[in-house]
This record gives sequence, C-alpha cells and structure tokens, in this order.
Amino acid sequence: MSIPMVDLKAQYLTLKVEIDKAIQQVCSSGRFILGENLQRFEQEAADYLGVNHAIGVASGTDALYLSLLAAGIGVGDEVITTPFTFIATAEAISYTGATPVLVDIDAKTFNIDLDQVAQAITPNTGAIVPVHIFGQPVNMPVLRHLCDQHGLMIIEDCAQSFGAHIDEKMTGSFGTLGAYSFYPSKNLGCFGDGGLVTTNDQQLADTVHLLRNHGSNTPYRYHRQGYNSRLDELQAAILRIKLRHIDTYNQQRRQIAQRYSHNLGTTGLELPDTGNQEYHVFHQYTLLSENRDKIIAALDHNHIASGVFYPIPLHRQPVYQNKFENISLPISEATARKCLSLPIYPELAMVAIDKISNVIKENC
Repeated sequence: MSIPMVDLKAQYLTLKVEIDKAIQQVCSSGRFILGENLQRFEQEAADYLGVNHAIGVASGTDALYLSLLAAGIGVGDEVITTPFTFIATAEAISYTGATPVLVDIDAKTFNIDLDQVAQAITPNTGAIVPVHIFGQPVNMPVLRHLCDQHGLMIIEDCAQSFGAHIDEKMTGSFGTLGAYSFYPSKNLGCFGDGGLVTTNDQQLADTVHLLRNHGSNTPYRYHRQGYNSRLDELQAAILRIKLRHIDTYNQQRRQIAQRYSHNLGTTGLELPDTGNQEYHVFHQYTLLSENRDKIIAALDHNHIASGVFYPIPLHRQPVYQNKFENISLPISEATARKCLSLPIYPELAMVAIDKISNVIKENC
C-alpha cells in the first residue's frame, strides 16, 4: 500500500462525469475569461460564506495582495501577522511596500497569539493578517474586538480554511476582507491556481474588481494601475461543482482527524487541538514530535508520504534574514522543529489511517 499526502485523482474520479461535462461546455462556449461561470461561482461562494461580495482572482497570493492594496496598505504601514505560515502571507505584505511585523503563535493551535498581537500594535499599524492555519479558525471575536478598539482592519488569510467557522460564522466573513486559495490540494481546490477575495464593503469590492483586471471595469478605459489576476472560466466551472460537496469533504476530513487522534491518543505525541466553538476543517493534520525524523523515515520505508509544514518560520527565511535577524519567536521555532503533517484528504480510507497510525506508534 502506497499512501500519498493527497490523492487529487481520487476526487476527480468521483466527479468525473460532472467535471468533464462542465469543461466541455466552457470549451464549446468559446468564453474563457470573465464569463458566466465566474459570475455564478462568485455569487454561490458569497452565499455559502455569508458575505456580500466574492471576487475571483488568479491565486491565493493575489487574493492577499489585492486585498491589502484595496484596503490602502502601503509604504509606512506595519502589518502584524504570524511567522508560522506559507511565505505568501508575508510576501503579499512586502509587495505593497508595507512592513511585516511577526509575533509568535499559540502553542496549541499554531495560530497567531492574540495577546502578542495586542502588544505589537503601534501608531503605524495598518492591519492585522490572521492566518487560519491548517484549517483551524483564529479566535476572531476576540481579534475583532481588539481591532475595533484600535481602528484596525483585518485581512483574513483563509487559504487553508474554506468552510471553517465559529458559531456558524465563516472564516473570511469576520474581517474587512478575506483571502482564499484554490490551489489543487486545498479543501476546495481547482485544477491550477485560483483565489478569492471576500468582503462586505461595496467600495472595497469595486476596487478589487478594478485591480484584478488592469484597473478597468469597461473595455479600454483604465481608472488606476491594476493587474492581470482573473479566475478563468474553466477553474470557476470546476469550483462550482466542488463547492456543492465542500461540507461533505470537510466532514470527512474531520472524521479522518478523529481517527488519527483516537489511534495516537496514548503515544504521548502532541496532537492537534480541535478548539471549542471553532469548526476545524483539517487542511492538514499536524502533530508535534521530538522524534520527527525517525517517524518520517519509518513512514517513508513503508511507502507513506508525510510533510513538514513549515520547517523554517518566516523570520528565519533567507529573504527576511536581515529584517528579522535580531528577533526570537521561540514557540514558532520549536513548532517548526517538531511539526509533522500526515496524509489527509476526503477519500483516505480508514485502513490506510490505521496503517499510518501503527507505523507511527512503533517509531515515536
């Protein structure tokens, strides 16, 4: 038995008839950019997420970048975020000319430590970018209250949290704007790159629409400097089909996570914290172990994939080494040293989960 981290072909095969038909319809239409499928997907996504506006863009990175630009973030601003995330989170901030400010994470959830966020706010702080890491929502009611006190915007990084919620309120609907990724391995993934910006603010939505299409909302008339960042019709058609199944996919991920936690509960490993009111959608199932390398080697020997997300926190990345060389974020550093993510995708069989668990139990 060979077990991958994610099996994208398995999900495609369950939807093959629908997806193939949708792709053929797009091809036959001859309309590949800014067409009916995108418009319908944007409305369907907005309805699902409980927001007024959803704007399809070319990637999750663009979703973050265009959200920050639309919010007016730029040179002279500080933007507080987490070091335990994919590089795109800080990268998008840097693109605007603003300064990323990194604060440490909570040891249980791996999400940004909100007490440290409060301590990091200065007169130059323009926004907070919380990351719902691995599909676990940040405590958004607390962060919302903090930001309201200081008059700060929130741009949610929801790249890993499509469908996650707190008391039925979806991630991406708490902040000023939300940014999603539809990279193929995400909970809701397309067949290439894709992203989405959410907001309840009409003016911000209009600005993102301009930014994604060269600063234009009418042919050959350009109102501001924009970008080429459009979610194409083929991806939108595929996402429309997958969106109908996202709740089932997320519930299956939760069941897999529960099976892992049940199997590994007596090992002494630090297992994912599932929170209280938060609906964790387990983009990754990530545990901590001092014996990570030994476990990885054993899994590999048994033809089982695993991943380390993330081995180097952002303040230790070469691209930021001069900016952050004098800061220490001990929880992020310890987590990066011990974290290990196990295979997880809706089609993963229970027999495979049990095999993975047994290998880990024998080598932890």
